[in-house]
Amino acid sequence: MAAPLRVLAVGNVYPPHLLGGYEVIWRGAMRHLRAEGHLARILTTDYRRPEIAPDAAEDPDVHRELDWYWREHEWRSLGPLARLRLERRNAELFDRHLDEFHPDVITWWPVGGMSLGLIERARRARVPALLFVLDPWLGYGPERDLWNRMWSRLGPVAGLADRLTGLPTRVDYPAAGRWVFCSRTMLEQTLADGLGSAETTILSPGVDNDYLSAAPEDAPPPWRWRLLYVGRVVEQKGVATAIESLALLPAQATLRIVGDGDRPYRLGLERLASHLGVREQVSFEPQRPHEQLHEVYREADVVVFPVEWPEPWGLIPLEAMALGRPVVATGRGGSGEYLEDRRNSLLFRAGHAAGLAAALRTLATDTGLRERLRRAGHDTAVRHGEDAFNGAALAEMLAAAGRPAN
Repeated sequence: MAAPLRVLAVGNVYPPHLLGGYEVIWRGAMRHLRAEGHLARILTTDYRRPEIAPDAAEDPDVHRELDWYWREHEWRSLGPLARLRLERRNAELFDRHLDEFHPDVITWWPVGGMSLGLIERARRARVPALLFVLDPWLGYGPERDLWNRMWSRLGPVAGLADRLTGLPTRVDYPAAGRWVFCSRTMLEQTLADGLGSAETTILSPGVDNDYLSAAPEDAPPPWRWRLLYVGRVVEQKGVATAIESLALLPAQATLRIVGDGDRPYRLGLERLASHLGVREQVSFEPQRPHEQLHEVYREADVVVFPVEWPEPWGLIPLEAMALGRPVVATGRGGSGEYLEDRRNSLLFRAGHAAGLAAALRTLATDTGLRERLRRAGHDTAVRHGEDAFNGAALAEMLAAAGRPAN
């Protein structure tokens, strides 16, 4: 019998201390890997959500040790010596895990804000690698990695600094490993950001089996004008559009916003709601543990997904549809690869509050449409279950390590 595959998985945030759907996707792949008899070690940052108890249940072999360039939803400002100390400490930690764990393959997950030189360090150590791209980190990551940025325009001096410090000052991204993208949108955007000639593939993530196996409702609930937004509360997610739409809807309409994000943006949303006279109709709640979101979705009449940027994939609409909730969305980016207007969702133009309000009014008055969207949405979620992604991800890991697929 072949020895189990040993996978070192590196990323910036790992559940239960999560920020959004990307971490849930990562955890699902690791749990599938272990369920198939292989070994996974998680190396992540020291980020912790304050409301989660220190003794909260953890997956096995999770090491929350790395430092990074992000704190409390803000990018840090560090001088050259502080950057050197951060990078040197991270390099020592990374090397220790390589020596202790002896991975057959390294998988990189969300890495925005991290020491990207670790990717180059792994390449130079000749450990096979897979880079799972779930957000556009290759666009913003090199700018937020202050060590990387410091040397990016210094050419020969950067090479000298690399040799003197032992810390990579540039990353050979195309040679770093095989790149696995969550959507065609993400692939095209990363190529535009300068990935160059690299080995690539696309694996679309799927909705958690817990959502797909949840007991179905006997009948759709009556319409109560309960709108729900779940996700990061940041500008590119279009939360302001959802608030603006309330001013165009009946007074009983409410919007529940569940998620963390930029504090200045959140305060701006509160001011916007007050200015529009709908502050009492809007509630803000912190991000919930993933397993607690079932009830949040079920208490809503509709889930709005008003993103304005090219969304890398979009797990929220799939989760909502798995639990029988209609979705009104912009269909931007990767979410447009599975959302179809008037078939499994209603789509409106990004940033257009009147378009969102019109779609919501249509849902409110057309029970038949709501039921058709519920059925088609659930079918869409089933086609995008996590098993397919997790199985394909494991096959990629085995192939990277030169192992035959099970």
